[in-house]
Amino acid sequence: MSFTTRPELRGTFGMVASTHWLASAAGMAVLERGGNAFDAAVATGLTLQVVEPHLNGPGGEVPAVFWSAERRAPLVLCGQGVAPAAATSERFRELGHDLVPGTGVLAACVPGAFGGWLLLLRDFGTWRLEDVLAFAIGYAEHGYPLHERIRGTILANEALLATWPGSAELYLPAPRAGALFRNPALAATYRRVVEESRGGTREEEIERARHAWYEGFVAEEIDRFCAAEGGLLSGHDLAAWRASLEPPATYEYRGLTVCKTGPWGTGPVALQQLALLSGFDLRELTEAELVHVVTECAKLAFADRDALYGDAEVRLDILLSDEYTAERRALVGEEASAELRPGFGRLPRVHDAPVVAGAGEPTRGDTVHLDVADRLGNLISATPSGGWLQSSPVIPALGWPLGTRAQMFWLEDGLPSSLRPGARPRTTLSPGLALRDGEPYLAWGTPGGDQQEQWALHVFLRHVDRGLDLQAAIDAPEFHTDHLVSSFYPRGVQARSLALESRFDSRTVAALQRRGHDVSLQPPWSLGRVTAVARERDGLLKAGANARGMQGYAAGR
Repeated sequence: MSFTTRPELRGTFGMVASTHWLASAAGMAVLERGGNAFDAAVATGLTLQVVEPHLNGPGGEVPAVFWSAERRAPLVLCGQGVAPAAATSERFRELGHDLVPGTGVLAACVPGAFGGWLLLLRDFGTWRLEDVLAFAIGYAEHGYPLHERIRGTILANEALLATWPGSAELYLPAPRAGALFRNPALAATYRRVVEESRGGTREEEIERARHAWYEGFVAEEIDRFCAAEGGLLSGHDLAAWRASLEPPATYEYRGLTVCKTGPWGTGPVALQQLALLSGFDLRELTEAELVHVVTECAKLAFADRDALYGDAEVRLDILLSDEYTAERRALVGEEASAELRPGFGRLPRVHDAPVVAGAGEPTRGDTVHLDVADRLGNLISATPSGGWLQSSPVIPALGWPLGTRAQMFWLEDGLPSSLRPGARPRTTLSPGLALRDGEPYLAWGTPGGDQQEQWALHVFLRHVDRGLDLQAAIDAPEFHTDHLVSSFYPRGVQARSLALESRFDSRTVAALQRRGHDVSLQPPWSLGRVTAVARERDGLLKAGANARGMQGYAAGR
C-alpha cells in the first residue's frame, strides 16, 4: 500500500468533502441529523462564506452540477449573477478603462450565491432555511479560528483595505492567525433574513428570504452603497435576477458521462480536453509524456475557450465532434507549442496593463469547493467563489463585499464574452459530475482560477486512466500551464509556461524542458485544492480531500 496524506474515506451513510474542515463538519452534521445531500451542501456552502472570506462570500456566485435521486437526472445550478443594466462597454470607456477593473464596485455583478443556494434548498432540500443557516450564523457571531492564509491575504492587501472604511474596520489591524474571528454584521444580516422570512411552509420561508435579499433590505443597502461609491449595480438589477436550473454539457469518456456547466463557465474546456485525450493511451505514457500531452491538449482547449466561450450561442456540437477533435489532436506534437491556436473565431486583444493590489486571483485559489454524497443516491459538486475580502470594499451594514466577476468580460466588441447588460460573465468556475451506466459515480472539483480545469482534470485522469484511488489521485504531484488568456485582470498570457510541483523527479523535469516547456518549479505541496466524493454501484461511498494548504477535509461514515 502506497502512502497518502490521509485515507480515502469509505462508508455507506454519507460523505462531505470541502476546502475547510469546519464547513465539512457542518455538512456532515446535517446528514447525521437526517438532512439530504442538498441540505448538507447548502449548510456547507454558507459556512464556507464565513470561514474562508478571502476566497468567497455572500457577494459572490455559485455554480453546481448534481444528481437528484428523485428526478433521476443530472442538472446544473446556475447561481451566477449577471452584469448590471448600466454596465456597457461605452460606459467603462467613458470612465477611462480598456479593461473592466479587477477591484472595486465597478466590477460587481448581481451576487448570485444566496439565490443559488435558496433554489437548491427549495427544490431539492428538506430543511428550513433557519436550520441550514445556523452554522454560518454561529461562526460569524461567536467566531472561528482564523486561518493563517486569511491573515496573509489581509497583510498583502493592507494598504488597499485601509482605503475602504468598512474593510478597515472589520479586518485591520490584521487579526492573529488561530485567534477567534467574528463578523457580527454578517451574522446580523443573516439573522434579519431569517426573521423576515419566518412563518408558513418551508417553501414560503425560502421565497420570503429571496425577496429580503434581492428586493428587500439587502438589495436596498447594495443599491445605496453602489450609488455612493460610483458603482453600476442597482436594486433593479437584483430584483430582475433569478437563479436557474439547466441541463449539463456532457461528453462520454472511458465509459463515464462527464457533466459540466455550459460555456458561460469553463466546464466545456474539460470536455474538450477529454475529447482530445481520448485518442491517447494515458496508461502507457511515462510521467513526462503524460504531463506533455495533457498540457498540449489543454492549450488547444483553452484557446477555444478564450475565442469562443461566453453567455452566447456556442457550438459545442462542433467543438466536441469527432471530426473537429481529430483535426485539433493532430496539432499535438513532440515539442511545446508557443502559439495560441483556437480552431475558429478570434482571440481578444491582450492589453499591457500593470498588476494592481487586490486584482485577479493572486493565490491561484480565490474560490472554494464542496462535494456531498448521501445514502439516498444524491451527489453534488459546487464551486462557490467571488466576493472575497481583498477585491472590493466591505458594505458596513451587511458585513461583506460585492464580487468582481465582471472583470471576466471584455470591453472589446464582437466577442462571445464581450460585456453586455444582463449577460453572465464567462467564469473559471467548474464543478464536475460523472455518471457510470447512467448512475451517479463521481462529484469533484477545485478552486484555482484558470487552473481549475487543469488540476481537477488531472485528478480525474489519474483516477480513471491511471487507476489511483481518490486520495492518491489528489495527492499526486500537480502541474498546470498559464499558456492561455488569463481570466483575471490584467489578463495576460505566459506562453509555453509549465508550473510543476517540485515533487516531480529530476528526469521528468529535464525531459519536459527538452521538449521546450518553460518550467517553473513550485513548492512541493502548493498546486491544487481538489476534493471529491464517489458512489459505487453497491452503495459504497468514498471521499478524498486535499492536504495542500492544511485546510481541506473530508468527513463521512
